[in-house]
Amino acid sequence: MHADREAFERQQGWIIKTMKHEPSPPQDEYAPVIYSQETVSYIEGLDMMSGEEDRENILRSRATGKAVLTRPFRLMSNHLGVVLTFPVYLVDLPPDAKVEDRVAATAGYLGGAFDVESLVENLLRQLAGNQELVVNVYDVTNHSNPLVMYGSEVPLGAPSPSHTCTLDFGDPFRNHHMICRYRSEPHVPWSAITTPSGVFVILMLIGYIIYAAWNRYDSVKEDCRKMEALKKRAEAADVAKSQFLATVSHEIRTPMNGVLGMLDMLLDTELKSTQRDFAQTAQICGKALISLINEVLDRAKIEAGKLELESVPFDLRSILDEVVSLFSSKSREKGIELAVYVSERVPEILLGDPGRFRQIITNLVGNSIKFTERGHIFVQVHLADHSNLATEPKVESVANGINGHIDETSVVSTSVPHNTLSGFEAADSRNSWENFKALLSYDTNDMAYGSDSGNVTLVVSVEDTGIGIPIHAQGRVFMPFMQADSSTSRNYGGTGIGLSISKCLVELMSGQINFVSRPNVGSTFTFTAVLQRCERNAINVSKSALLHPLPSSFQGLSTLLVDKRPVRATVTEYHLQRLGIASKSVRTIEQALGVLLGRNGTSLTSMPRKQLSMLLVESDSWGLKMDVPLRTRFLEMKQNGCESVFPQVILLSLADSDKMKAEYAVDSVITKPLKASTLAACLFQSLGISITQANNEKKHHGPDSLYGLLLGKNILVVDDNKVNLRVAAGTLKKYGAKVECVESGKDALERLQVPHKFDLCLMDIQMPEMDGFEATRQIRAIEAKAHEQRDNADNSDAGSTAKKAQWHLPVLAMTADVIQATHEECTKYGMDGYVSKPFEEKQLFKAVQKFLGPSASS
Repeated sequence: MHADREAFERQQGWIIKTMKHEPSPPQDEYAPVIYSQETVSYIEGLDMMSGEEDRENILRSRATGKAVLTRPFRLMSNHLGVVLTFPVYLVDLPPDAKVEDRVAATAGYLGGAFDVESLVENLLRQLAGNQELVVNVYDVTNHSNPLVMYGSEVPLGAPSPSHTCTLDFGDPFRNHHMICRYRSEPHVPWSAITTPSGVFVILMLIGYIIYAAWNRYDSVKEDCRKMEALKKRAEAADVAKSQFLATVSHEIRTPMNGVLGMLDMLLDTELKSTQRDFAQTAQICGKALISLINEVLDRAKIEAGKLELESVPFDLRSILDEVVSLFSSKSREKGIELAVYVSERVPEILLGDPGRFRQIITNLVGNSIKFTERGHIFVQVHLADHSNLATEPKVESVANGINGHIDETSVVSTSVPHNTLSGFEAADSRNSWENFKALLSYDTNDMAYGSDSGNVTLVVSVEDTGIGIPIHAQGRVFMPFMQADSSTSRNYGGTGIGLSISKCLVELMSGQINFVSRPNVGSTFTFTAVLQRCERNAINVSKSALLHPLPSSFQGLSTLLVDKRPVRATVTEYHLQRLGIASKSVRTIEQALGVLLGRNGTSLTSMPRKQLSMLLVESDSWGLKMDVPLRTRFLEMKQNGCESVFPQVILLSLADSDKMKAEYAVDSVITKPLKASTLAACLFQSLGISITQANNEKKHHGPDSLYGLLLGKNILVVDDNKVNLRVAAGTLKKYGAKVECVESGKDALERLQVPHKFDLCLMDIQMPEMDGFEATRQIRAIEAKAHEQRDNADNSDAGSTAKKAQWHLPVLAMTADVIQATHEECTKYGMDGYVSKPFEEKQLFKAVQKFLGPSASS
């Protein structure tokens, strides 16, 4: 009905049109086509009631409850056709239902066009056999002028016996006759089959059938042979592709192992906070370079259905900090705000695949960084049952190009400031400050979680104020190797594969991904992911190295924050809260001075010395020449005996910290984007605590750490690359191991002659003269020979078993090959596992824990 038209069009995503493809004018009721086959997809959205005869047929079908047939008309194939219309009712109606009851119960109509000639020809081919039938079908609704629906009007010559019958197509208002006759030819008598000529013909036919069948068999056999050859060629090509990918992976990872290893060793030295940030960023960028080749491999695995997700405990907030570190340099270079906020209701530890989750966030934030030149990029994470305000579907005139004939040049962000992270307008109006405050209210109340199950559904949104996505390109955003237009790849670079992989990974996590984008305003990508809860006390020893606890030295401290933007102030307070620092925010310096001087009912003179330790000020909230009156007020407070409550003044800025510290009279400058580790490093430096010392103490203490496993252990490292040897030795010695290095498999065999002193061997796979596989095979042969000699000397089964266990040296492959076949090859040649280069603390701990840990056999 007309009253429901607007809601219906919004639901379908298109408008109702007339038969002339024009918007349908207002009328009492409509019958739009909501489903059509591909061959007639152009009729979708057409109002069948806009055609005079179609309207009559629909009304008659609805009133009678029977099928209604149109008169014959010419189809595009030049055959005659008819349209058959059926009514569909919401409930079962009795045969004697009244017309008004049928009208009220009508849900819609089913209609189909039928090619009469094709239908009859198919029927005749089934019925006629080896006889030839001649059939004419007439529409005799008008007896004085019957219409030929099928057959020819030309007389057939000599009349032959015929049969006339009435056809019922389901329409009681139209009459149809069919006249059938044989073409006038003499019938072949059955006795002809028994004559010699008949027998000869039959034998000839049988022989021809056998000959054709044999030829067909030879043809199929040859096709099978060709298919088998093609199959072998395809398998060989697949093996060659895998070998090529393995070689390329190895050649890229080998030098990157040296780069990342040296950066890791550099981070263990005494560095300033700025130098440490540079080194960490370089290290993360190196890891991102290695991940580029993995994207292509991931796409291949996804298409083959072989990509599987792991389930390990991880800290979501630490992963987001790593993503911020990866893009911090680029965001500072462009002068845009990059911020992350995670709801307090999101569990601290989750079970899932941290690498793939990081990959999704990295792809989305990387795209935002690439296409954003001003404003901000804001990542939010909330629980799905608490974020309905941010995830309910909403149809906007420009969202995803829905029904959109929007002039892209007219969609331009205005200069009016908005209540967002940076003050620039965002594409999705649902991520407004009002909705954000509503989500924050869930964090502060005492509500229990919405579900008692072990699953956690997260809603993650990545909002930017970039160039947006053109309306015409929004339908192919998630297609692999596709970008908005040809100029995108020239101006911004990229392969167009990141969003495609992200969509596949989100679906593997039982989630969905969607976006809202407005040209020249920005884009907001939102996805869901189903993970599992994990309590910290339920994590076993082998997985404890996967977590990244923050220092607890800042518990009990408090700070006063000056920021005129509430969204940004909330993000800063989130990072302070992670370190255990209480915070209070005000909008201006004047309000902050009022708090410091005890105005507005707040007095600081009676507070403990460390209760207010910092005054954090956003750079754009710092007024002109504000440092002079601020120092004057502090001097007045000192003269009044309030010296003990002096806070350190720290500036938050996107610009270089040394330059800002010289320009503003502040104690320290924290360079954004913010993350908990940056704040901790700044506070450590302000309090005079060595960061390296704190890190070493954290690494070295605890029996379940990598230091506890490797301390005092003798490890042999075999690698033909001197840089890799230096990196591996430096990494292992850092954790207390005694390391010896050799550059070939032959040298390794000389060192590992039984008896030897080593507890573990790290063996490179690809080496000249003797590769790691052959070296391991010979090591196992040496051990087997030693066992055999001792078995002959001692017939005790218990003693023999003990000696066999004693001389099994754990051998771990060091490989830059990322192909899955590596693990199978390692097992085949007697290796106990492998670590991919460059290896990290978490990976190394996981690999050696079962051989060197407390549970390992002696």
